[in-house]
Formats: sequence, C-alpha cells, structure tokens
Amino acid sequence: MSSTNSSAESYAIVTLGCPKNQVDSDKLEGTLATTGMVAAADVETADVVVVNTCTFIEEAREESVETILTVAQRRRAGARLVVTGCMAERYGDELTAELPEIDHLAPFGMSLAPAVAGASGRDSEGRKVEPAAVPVVLGPTRGSPRRVPDFDLLNLPRPSSRRPWAYVKIAEGCDRACGFCAIPSFRGPQRSRSIEQIMFEVEELAAREIVLVAQDLAAYGSDQGGGKRSIVELVRAVSAEVERVRLLYLYPSDLSDVLIDAICGTGVPYFDLSLQHVSPRLLRSMRRWGNGEKFLDRIEEIRNSEPRAAFRSNFIVGYPGETEADHDQLLEFIERARLDWCGFFAYSEEAGTHAATLDHKVAPELIADRLAELSEAQDTITATKRDELIGSEVEVLVDEPGVGRSYREAPEIDGIISVPQTLGVGTIQTLTVSAAIGPDLEAL
Repeated sequence: MSSTNSSAESYAIVTLGCPKNQVDSDKLEGTLATTGMVAAADVETADVVVVNTCTFIEEAREESVETILTVAQRRRAGARLVVTGCMAERYGDELTAELPEIDHLAPFGMSLAPAVAGASGRDSEGRKVEPAAVPVVLGPTRGSPRRVPDFDLLNLPRPSSRRPWAYVKIAEGCDRACGFCAIPSFRGPQRSRSIEQIMFEVEELAAREIVLVAQDLAAYGSDQGGGKRSIVELVRAVSAEVERVRLLYLYPSDLSDVLIDAICGTGVPYFDLSLQHVSPRLLRSMRRWGNGEKFLDRIEEIRNSEPRAAFRSNFIVGYPGETEADHDQLLEFIERARLDWCGFFAYSEEAGTHAATLDHKVAPELIADRLAELSEAQDTITATKRDELIGSEVEVLVDEPGVGRSYREAPEIDGIISVPQTLGVGTIQTLTVSAAIGPDLEAL
C-alpha cells in the first residue's frame, strides 16, 4: 500500500519465518506509522527496507541471507536496509562483519530510530540519533493507559488486519528445553501478555478469524504468578468476540480435557499438535514427552468426542541416532493416525543445543530418502481425506476473491478452497464441495 503524501519517508517490510514473525512485523509497521512514515508500494520504492529474519534451522538462515542480499540489490539508490528478527539477535556480529550491505542491525530490544533517521543514524541537522525507547500508549480503553517502550514488540500497537483473519501472539519466549531447539537462548523465557492486552488487540484488528500463536501456547499465563495457566480462559474470551478462534502449536502433554472442550466449543475443532517424532527413545533424546501410542490414544479420544476434528503436526526427520526402526515407527504412525496435514523437516544442527553434542548423525542422503517416503505417504492420506469431503457442506471464510477456508484449513499453512469470484471478501458462506485437487478443494 502506498501513500499520497510524497514528503513522508516510506518503508517496506519483508517477513521470513513463522506466523510469530509476521506478528512482529505488524508491530513494527505500527511503530513506523507512529513516526509519520508511510508504507511503500514495494521494496524498490521504499526509503527504508526492513528484513525480519528467521534462524530456526539452517535452511531458514540461508533464506534470510539470500533475502538480505536480494533486497540490497533491489532497493533504490539511497534507501536504507535494516535487518531485525531472530537472525539479527543470534548472529548480529557475524551479519555485521560479513554483510556490509546492511545499514542498520536491530536485534530484539533495539529501536529502529537510527534507521528511520538515515543511513548514518543522524537527523536532518547532522546530530546523531541514539537508539531510544519511544513511549507508545497502549492498553484497554478503561483505566489508566499503559506506556511501553517501542521495542516491546509484544504490546506494541499494530494496524487493523487487511485480511479477514489475523495472527495474535499471546506470549514470547519459552521455558522448555527441547534438545533440538535454540529459540529459548535468544527469545528468552516465557513472557505472557495479559488477557486485557490481548483482547484490546483483537478488537483493534477487526478480523473474523483470530489465530493465536506462541512458542508454547498451552503454557500461556503460567509465568504470571502462581503458575496458573489461563489458555482456556483466553480461548473463551476471544471466541466470544470473533467467529473463529484457531490455536497453533500445542504440546501434546498439555492437551487437557478442558482445553480440548474449549477448542471444540469455538466451532473450530482444529488441533495443531507439536509431536516431532513418535519413537520413545528419540523423544527422550529430544527431551520431549510421549510416544506414538500415547499420541494415537489422544487423537482417538478427540475424534470420539468431535468426529469433525482436523489435525496437523510436524515431525523432525534425521535427528541424531534415528535408526531405520525409528523411521518405520514414524511411518506406521502416519498411516494409522491419518492426520489431515503434516510437515516433515530435515534435522538441523543448532549450536548450543543438546542435540548438537550427540553422535550418530544421519547421512543427508538417507534423510532425503526418509523425507520423500513420509511425504508421499502423507500426501496420499491428505488427498484421500479431501476426496471424502466432496458433496459435503462447508462454512467458508472468503479470504480474497475466489479463495476461502473452512475450519479445517489454517491460513498460509494448509490447502485452500476455491470459491466463486463473486463472493464478498470477509463473508462466511455455506457452500458445497464440488471437487478436490490434491490438498485443495473447490466449492459452489
């Protein structure tokens, strides 16, 4: 989106990684808007380009570096390139040393003020602009407003959603110590927002579907004194305000009966379970709870309670010490569980994690073979489950002209439903599924 105010400086934000990063970018956009900046039409015309990076796995780091270099080439002469996000936080020194194209590095807790002021970090009169905490009023309309620094991304304001749905980050950080994950080392411990702060943001977004995200959703509220988890209370509060509430990233050990009932009660019985593997031996090495049989039992219990339930999960392939027997267990689980959606990811060694110290690395070519076998099995299951929907009625939220989703499809992650172009964006329509093409549906 561009502005007619030609005197105002413009910005463009390029976001990589997970939905949580998209929320951070929305918050940054809200911050830049408060300085008087306007959104540019594209990277080529912006005065400031911000790249919000990801560093979860090696593939994400490679994409982040490639994107930084591409943006550096595409930006117009004189435009400033700012790099923020997880990679800026974790590998800031290396980025500064190896990528001179970057004008300003903004890890977590750093203001974007120098970048906005200019490439040298000086204002129009040549005075140096130091990173500073710019107060922003935020909070519920009743009572005294809460003032937070501009780098407190959790509670920064953000613009209304341009789409009928929106991600809402309910907490930052994580208190777990999974063997493969470095996120707690640079995102810090769990830090939950208050329900009031979250509900204020939900109201401001004015979206019909809210997708709650966090590193450890079910642990929401456990860090706010007394160890009480408040995820059920939050789900019910958000459900009372919007038509759809969706939860992403649930640890199976925290999937209580009360939480299951709350999710089903929203009308969006969609369960995104963070399983990672099913081999008991590997899960212990990953410092994770559970095994394949426990997971299957829980999925069956949910299906018995709510036959319409849809399931998604992700699995790591090639974790150190993964044997052919472990792989066979995962393949058997996939065939028995018949999840609607699955993601499979090659193990990525992360410095500082427990897994990085383990022996018995799995050869890359063997990982590739296992990924292909698992993906082929799941693709068949997903296509079959989509075929089974032909002839059924579905409630579709129209995301954009000709494209919609039912409760079974999370935005930007799962398949879509092609709908008539004449249906209004943001409306919810009752349609009949007329065809299935792989992961996607058509409905009239």
